[in-house]
Amino acid sequence: MKIAPLSADEAQVVGTRTVTPVILCGGSGTRLWPVSRRSYPKQFAPLMGEQSLFQASAQRLRGASSGIAFAAPMVMTTGDFRFIVTEQLAAAGVDPGAILIEPDMRNTASSVLAATLQVLRTDPDAVLLVAPSDHVILDDHAFRAAVARGLQAVDAGQMVTFGVVATRPETGFGYLELAAPVTGGAPVALKRFVEKPDALSAAEMVAQGNFLWNAGIFLFRAADMLAAFKAFAPDMAETMYHALDAATPDLGFLRLAVEPWSRLPDISIDYAVMEKASNLTVVPFEAHWSDLGGWEAIWRESGPDADGVVAGAGATAIDCRGSLLRAEDEGMQIVGIGLKDIVAVAMNDAVLIADRSRTQDVRQAVVALRAKGAMQADAFTKDHRPWGWFERLAVGTRFQVKRIVVDPGAALSLQSHVHRSEHWIVVEGTARVTVDDDVRLISENESIYVPLGSKHRLENPGRVPMVLIEVQTGAYVGEDDIVRYEDMFARS
Repeated sequence: MKIAPLSADEAQVVGTRTVTPVILCGGSGTRLWPVSRRSYPKQFAPLMGEQSLFQASAQRLRGASSGIAFAAPMVMTTGDFRFIVTEQLAAAGVDPGAILIEPDMRNTASSVLAATLQVLRTDPDAVLLVAPSDHVILDDHAFRAAVARGLQAVDAGQMVTFGVVATRPETGFGYLELAAPVTGGAPVALKRFVEKPDALSAAEMVAQGNFLWNAGIFLFRAADMLAAFKAFAPDMAETMYHALDAATPDLGFLRLAVEPWSRLPDISIDYAVMEKASNLTVVPFEAHWSDLGGWEAIWRESGPDADGVVAGAGATAIDCRGSLLRAEDEGMQIVGIGLKDIVAVAMNDAVLIADRSRTQDVRQAVVALRAKGAMQADAFTKDHRPWGWFERLAVGTRFQVKRIVVDPGAALSLQSHVHRSEHWIVVEGTARVTVDDDVRLISENESIYVPLGSKHRLENPGRVPMVLIEVQTGAYVGEDDIVRYEDMFARS
């Protein structure tokens, strides 16, 4: 089933059109635990190379070609990820048009609606392309050609969803049933959405030829999407108006209002609108695509060798078959001997070992760890902050040892602690340290003591990252023992 590239005549008909990308950047990251966790889900991790999936998505949705000029992207995310988003966009060379902060995750319907209403405030003719931030698409040209085809349907009043031509029966994806078989990549009317099937149903659908994988990517005129919400979810539309009207600027972000947002249902865009709308068209996409929905997908995307083995840089496979071995921390080694169809992922605080056929059940491990109160269910020992990051090296009942890395020009808040004192030893770079009225520069191999209750601040005045070792001692060393007085990142 070969889909031809966009022809010269088609490109001329489409012309150069401006499309605003909307990148959905939330999620809890349970299916790729332990590398992906709630505090730092999979879209931010370099799972398939040096770039994160989010960075690759942002770069794919910029520039102009194939008759499309992408506007600066709008990013929908939560407060916990806002500084990670800006840091990774800057590293990828992408300037966002807007970053909207959702008070909490409410699934894709609310995200799409918020983006739609926000864009309509300034551009009544806007066309939006909504895409998840954690998918793998290797052929950017083919993707743009598919978007260009979709624009033809959008001009005819249709809302477009993209379906991936299935290469195998897959139980981890939803499907799109088309009203007619795929012919040359032309848009086809959507007959219905199909939930994730069992293995037999998946095989039957793939054999029929008119079922595609649901990529969860949508193209539409903002006005058409708003009309669909007013027809099928009018209460959501009314509530979202209030969430935007009461939104507050926060540095470079826009925070949606908490109270109206809390009244929105936790529902996907498929259920809220798309399954009920009659003006839906599917654009087939044959090039490579994956939602990296589990470790089985990582194994497949990583290019197994002749024995079906994927072994990362810190992994050694001896007499193994059909297995994935990854060591996620520098200096760690994982060795597999005689393994068959096994996924083994080792981190410094957690290890996953699973049968490859059961990797969709990894989320059960997260549920079990949460029930035990294990920090590893949702958090890493490494914690990203707007000024840099820190890593817990050792924790006891009355002490904690951290490695702290502060970005050039960044500063922690002016703060104090009620329950702990701190010792700082600079090991790389130079720190400017404030302790009450005393301000001084601390160089490598020098240290300073911060007494309990003292107002203090840590800054990096240099041009390279500054690294120090912090030793906390006291009755309580939790992260919530902070009283902030000044903060360049407007945190309370």
